[in-house]
Amino acid sequence: MRARRCSPRTERAYVSWIRRYVRFHGMRHPRELGAREASAYLSWLATQRRVSASTQNQALCAILFLYRYVLDTPIDWIDDIKPARRSARLPTVLSRGEVDAVLRGTRGAAWLMASLMYGAGLRVSECCALRVKDVDFSRREIVVRDGKGRKDRVTVLPGALVEPLQGHLAHVRDLFRRDVGNGAGRVALPDALERKYPNAGREWAWQWVFPAARLYTDRRTGELRRWHRHPSWIQRALKAAVRRSGVAKKVSCHTLRHSFATHLLEAGTDIRTIQELLGHRDVSTTMIYTHVLNRGALGVTSPLDR
Repeated sequence: MRARRCSPRTERAYVSWIRRYVRFHGMRHPRELGAREASAYLSWLATQRRVSASTQNQALCAILFLYRYVLDTPIDWIDDIKPARRSARLPTVLSRGEVDAVLRGTRGAAWLMASLMYGAGLRVSECCALRVKDVDFSRREIVVRDGKGRKDRVTVLPGALVEPLQGHLAHVRDLFRRDVGNGAGRVALPDALERKYPNAGREWAWQWVFPAARLYTDRRTGELRRWHRHPSWIQRALKAAVRRSGVAKKVSCHTLRHSFATHLLEAGTDIRTIQELLGHRDVSTTMIYTHVLNRGALGVTSPLDR
């Protein structure tokens, strides 16, 4: 999976599903299993475990990967297994007043991260993994590196966040200097950059915008390092803010990204521009936001209102 440049999250998910598949069939080797066993496992997930269609499809993709790329086994039989049909669900979108109420319930780095997810359309993982060099204050841009699908893209840096973000980075720089003074201050670098540029990990430009509160010891080098904030940290903070705000919707970090796209669409921004800002591969994915515009269902006026 690493040779095929799968993301770490995909790697963990596929390995987990393959383990469950083997255990479900009594620890038999997958070479001994076939279409009937794979179908039985996927059917059990849907009927007994009552998993969603997307979860069942993920399990199917893991099994496909196992046979195609790991065992190098002919896979003609797997074509008979049809992926589950996903339900067509509309994303949850907050009004501007609800966004304001939720953001008022956060403080410090949590407020800044939530504001970036709404103001720049960032995914929670992209927000956590921002580095100092990816924020361009002069051009009012944020460069998202290695986003979903291992793609880079450029999105907008809200003008209202320039001053708060600069103040936040000043505190982060003080933390970085203290780490360097204590023999730490090095961060992990992507791919082979750590070997090509041995000193880059100690440079300010490569530091995390939202560093974690604690240091950790790198198992490979034994060095003290600092990772970025874990997504669960901002997820808990946002959940508490939603509870305090009284907003009666199921709100997650991704809801802020949905709201970013919908509010841009309401303001007249071109759908292709929104597609680029969100990093969607296909414009049909972005088109879902046309169904949740704040103009009533499909933009029509009810006859009762006439």
